[in-house]
Amino acid sequence: MKRRDFIKVVAGSAAIWPLVAHAQKGERTRRVIVLVGLDEQDSEAQRRVKGFRAGMRDLGWIEGRSIQIEYRFAGGNLESINKHVAEVIGLAPDVIVANSTPIIAALQAAKSTTPIIFAMVNDPVGQGFIPSLAHPGGKISGFTFLDFAIVGKWVDLLTDVKPDLSRVALMFNPDTSPYFDAYLRSFNALPKQNSVDVQAAHIRSAAEADLVIAELGRNPGSGLIAASDIFIIGLRKSIMKSAEQHRVPLISPYRQFVVEGSLMSYGPDTADIFRRSSSYVDRILKGESPGDLPVQSPTQFELVVNLKTAKALGLSVRGAFLLLADEVIE
Repeated sequence: MKRRDFIKVVAGSAAIWPLVAHAQKGERTRRVIVLVGLDEQDSEAQRRVKGFRAGMRDLGWIEGRSIQIEYRFAGGNLESINKHVAEVIGLAPDVIVANSTPIIAALQAAKSTTPIIFAMVNDPVGQGFIPSLAHPGGKISGFTFLDFAIVGKWVDLLTDVKPDLSRVALMFNPDTSPYFDAYLRSFNALPKQNSVDVQAAHIRSAAEADLVIAELGRNPGSGLIAASDIFIIGLRKSIMKSAEQHRVPLISPYRQFVVEGSLMSYGPDTADIFRRSSSYVDRILKGESPGDLPVQSPTQFELVVNLKTAKALGLSVRGAFLLLADEVIE
């Protein structure tokens, strides 16, 4: 390059650079608050956060530069949830990502005008959060977790490893997961595929959970479903210890239960749901309305089996069954 041409390029670049720098400086850093219905130390909570972080990163958002993401952990306590919700609304972020029914209910009751994307909320229409899955309208949309048909799947999986199964308790806290009563009514209204009796077990404390499990243990044909409930997740160590003591096979939607010693889990990949929820946050930050975004269902499910626990319970797991599992813990 000739010297005078080089000088022109440098001079031109020097003139343009302040304009580029000014444009970058003028861009507003967007703010998102992710409100998780678990304790911060819970490994399942961190699994969800990791999924959301990965999704935002893959979409080109850089924490601390183009976006500020604040993670809050409300646990399964309704008082704590209401406190966190009030604080989050007061901070007026660009988008709120809300995890769990009690959090969405609290946000709705507070009449928040901030766009909300829910992650892992069951039956959002039945609970009155949105009028339609296809056209949610308003300020709320998101990603569901389970529908009532999964109750039958849990029963079938328990029956496969425990052929003499005759009674199953679906355990949940009606204050934090009230929709499971409706799920159970829908399930029991279906034509019976087997002779297993499935009943709700309402609990609000570890002591109540232990009483339910002890009663199941007195009936050798019993099994336990630990529902997708933030209260149950927080109480899982106590529930799993009681199930082990009374020799009751336990299935839940969460892989973490099995990693920590329960028999089986079957449910959607929670990290994947949080990762996918980032796509709606991205679209809202770019100008779309949550009311125009259809609610999405899970796309990835996991079956995890703990063979060590099966052996301790005296259960024999068929080889064909293990071939269906996404993960086998030995």
